[in-house]
Amino acid sequence: MEPLLRLQDIQKSFGATRALKGVSLAVRPGEIHALIGENGAGKSTLMKVLSGAIRADGGRIELRGRPCAIPSPAAGRRLGIAMIYQELTLAPHLTVEENLTLGIERRRLGVVRSQRGKIRDVLALLQHPGLPLDAPVRTLGMGLQQLIEIGRALMSNASIIIMDEPTSSLSAADTKALFTTMARLKEAGIAIIYISHFLEEVMRVSDTYTVLRDGETVASGTISDTTMAAIIEAMVGRKLTEMFPAMAHDMGGPVFEARNVHGLHLPHGVDLTLRAGEILGIAGLVGAGRTETVRALFGLDRARAGSLCVAHGRPCPVRRQRPRKALRQGLDLLSEDRKDEGLATAMTITENTTLAVLPRFAQARGWGPLRLARERRAVWRWVDELNIKCAGVDRPVDSLSGGNQQKVALARVLENDGAVILLDEPTRGVDVGSKVDIYRLIGRLAREGKAVVFISSYLPELMGVCDTIAVMHRGKLSQPRPACEWTEQEIMRVAVSGE
Repeated sequence: MEPLLRLQDIQKSFGATRALKGVSLAVRPGEIHALIGENGAGKSTLMKVLSGAIRADGGRIELRGRPCAIPSPAAGRRLGIAMIYQELTLAPHLTVEENLTLGIERRRLGVVRSQRGKIRDVLALLQHPGLPLDAPVRTLGMGLQQLIEIGRALMSNASIIIMDEPTSSLSAADTKALFTTMARLKEAGIAIIYISHFLEEVMRVSDTYTVLRDGETVASGTISDTTMAAIIEAMVGRKLTEMFPAMAHDMGGPVFEARNVHGLHLPHGVDLTLRAGEILGIAGLVGAGRTETVRALFGLDRARAGSLCVAHGRPCPVRRQRPRKALRQGLDLLSEDRKDEGLATAMTITENTTLAVLPRFAQARGWGPLRLARERRAVWRWVDELNIKCAGVDRPVDSLSGGNQQKVALARVLENDGAVILLDEPTRGVDVGSKVDIYRLIGRLAREGKAVVFISSYLPELMGVCDTIAVMHRGKLSQPRPACEWTEQEIMRVAVSGE
């Protein structure tokens, strides 16, 4: 079958930085094509070229065998190309119907005409014909919101849908439903370009693949003719001998205790004890209360009752906890919401990294002008250690890829150098090579005697990295047990049933 879309020798530079150095790929109708690569490999830039968000400096785009130009996102939509970003672009205060038709409303004499017939056809294809059209989108779960994004693409008659990390915020059930939807789209002849760092998913749902490294195509072919190990080696340019690197560390006495912490989403009261050098993993379904627990401990969310004790200090009521106080106590939190809480995206890499510890770089005991050279040296150390791909530490964070933004958020936490570190989904949107670097870094923190809470929806990394694991079910946290005593099946059973 002839390709529906063909990209040949696509090139793009931003100043002296060559983001794309001649990328080629082909996608056929009814095919799921995986686009794979490390953070900063050029995936997002390539998809922005294809969707019309930016213009390529060179190369050729063919659609249905004919050369075409895509000067804008509107032109891309008219050509049948739809982009679904990792961060959903819905209007939460509008209804399902209004979101599905946003930007493609039909008017007659200034009056918006109903498209409910077409909407029902689209929702039937997506296996949700009874979805309430008058419900505000904010009342729906993440899985249904993702579905509405796909529905909006179909409403614009898209023949090619680009999905950028679509499962990064979905539960296991919502992910399974998404894959079912993708199979139905495939049967309808719609081509899907699928971007994901979860290689297990890539191997499961994709037909063909292209691997980018440093802005170039380094491998492509059919999924059935390759292996995950071969794809990883093509991505990182080397063999990864160990996915979860072991780093010996000893556990000491308790350095943090939370007792009977109650909150809006924590009706049963959470008890938690962390020891020096311990990596405690917290598993559970999305919405089970994992994030709410660490937010309450850090003071971002107000808890109703309970007490905290940090580093052998005096117990204090958790309802008085505040982020500023938590930082002084030696606690730090990496939020799962990188966009709204983890980073100030308009500020530079340097400013984001040192934001919580600026007095450390002041000239006179925390006051006065900053010693900028010292501050930059500290930031460059984290850029090198975390392999953050950037043109310089004075670049704004929003100029980086999503995975590199995540590394900057992590660098801020590490620069703060707290004794207790709360990590909420720290590897979300991060490529497999960088994940290994983060796992190694977490192990190093434990070896230095720090206590780490590691929240993740990806069970293999909890099993491979953590010393102990607890499971949360509807706001109730199980007793931690050594990781070697758990299986993935047992974790899921407790997460679903609470028993």
